[in-house]
Amino acid sequence: MKQFILTTLALSISMTVFSQKAEQSALIDQYVKEMITINHIPGLAIGVIKDDKIIFQQYYGRETLESDKKVDSNSMFRIYSTSKLMSNVGVFQLIEKGQLSLEDNISKYIENLPKEWQDVKVKHLLTHSSGIPNLIAYSDILADDSNAKVIERLAKEKMEFKTGNQFSYNQTNYFLLTMIIEKITGQSFEDFIINNQFSDAKNQVVFSSNALETIPHRVVKYNYNAAKEQYEKSTDVNGTRAHSANGIAITLPAFLKWSSHLSKNELLHQKTKEMMWQPFDFGNKKDVFSYGWDITKVNNITSYNFSGGNVSSYKIYPKNNLAIVMMSNGYSLFPVQYRIVNHIAAIIDKSLADDHSLAEETIISEFSKKNNPDAEKIYYSMKAKNSKWNFENTLNEIGYILLRNSRIDEAVKVFSLNAKENPQSANAFDSLGEGYFLSKNYALALENYKKSLALNPDNTNAVNMIHKLEDLMKKK
Repeated sequence: MKQFILTTLALSISMTVFSQKAEQSALIDQYVKEMITINHIPGLAIGVIKDDKIIFQQYYGRETLESDKKVDSNSMFRIYSTSKLMSNVGVFQLIEKGQLSLEDNISKYIENLPKEWQDVKVKHLLTHSSGIPNLIAYSDILADDSNAKVIERLAKEKMEFKTGNQFSYNQTNYFLLTMIIEKITGQSFEDFIINNQFSDAKNQVVFSSNALETIPHRVVKYNYNAAKEQYEKSTDVNGTRAHSANGIAITLPAFLKWSSHLSKNELLHQKTKEMMWQPFDFGNKKDVFSYGWDITKVNNITSYNFSGGNVSSYKIYPKNNLAIVMMSNGYSLFPVQYRIVNHIAAIIDKSLADDHSLAEETIISEFSKKNNPDAEKIYYSMKAKNSKWNFENTLNEIGYILLRNSRIDEAVKVFSLNAKENPQSANAFDSLGEGYFLSKNYALALENYKKSLALNPDNTNAVNMIHKLEDLMKKK
């Protein structure tokens, strides 16, 4: 009888757990479909690993808008700057083997560097604190220029700031890390990463920073042209030196395998991961970033993450044994990569729910719907949940997204709401002035720019716009 009772109890617990997982999967699926609809996302893949098991793995939409090919387990999404996570792991694999140190000067591995770069260390590249000029800022640097030519060109520019002082996202850092990895290993960067992180998924990962290159199963990335109200294929070409920064295209199963290996300490030892995830000590004592990873805290729970191209993201919560992968190929309104990941995390584990962020997401979603009469009412219902919440920046962001999508009247309504909610904000009135200016209501534009200037006498944009509007109105 005792054995029967224990067996029955075990079955009951198992059925309850199964029911909870099924309910979570249904909630995630429903939520993702809503986000796809609101943002007109062409194709999407989502994967969740909890307690070392894949608990959600789904594919949505099409690989390309030019065909009916559905996104599936063979679809390789370009993850853009999320590729940097694999590069980071590669660097720490070399550190773990004693072949490299965070404290090494990069001049130890790279010859003919400018004098100003001599004190830059490996740690400064990983933390974007090098101060070295950002190669993508110079149009005369071509995709097929040699490494030596790129360095020679950048050497003509001044350092952007004192090395180690601050965070400044910079693609040159990863270009130099590529050179260091290849110098140490004697392998191409691509071979080193594949062999040491994707040995069990070699056919599911490719390196290419060329959007024009035809690669079987690689998903096309689209940019939304608001003026034409249509998607256009990405045409970015960055060359092979950009592979460590943005070059990976990967299937969802391969990404999930990589995540599993990382969690199980099969790519790096636990102590090495902890070193990689340590916050860097920036000179300005303000910026927060680890060695190649963003650091986020929700309810005092730390996660490590990164995103790429506003179409992919990866986030891992080590203490919760949870990791989430999101990959897509375009969006029409708001970048949603982190919002999707954070929302899914909250569904899986309620301790990861950030009520402010969830309320913010609801507000954004409601104003995203065209001419939604309930948007403002829902905004106030969200705000009523906590008297300390302020959504000034959120409303401002929404307004500008609507402007960029030629929804000017709706943008003006959002800017008006923001100014009403934040009557002491010079920025809110400045934005409202811009909205009225674009809607050609010059009298109200002038009125709001004057309000902005009264609140902030240093607002040079308001000064310039007031002069411009007064000249326009005189000519009428």
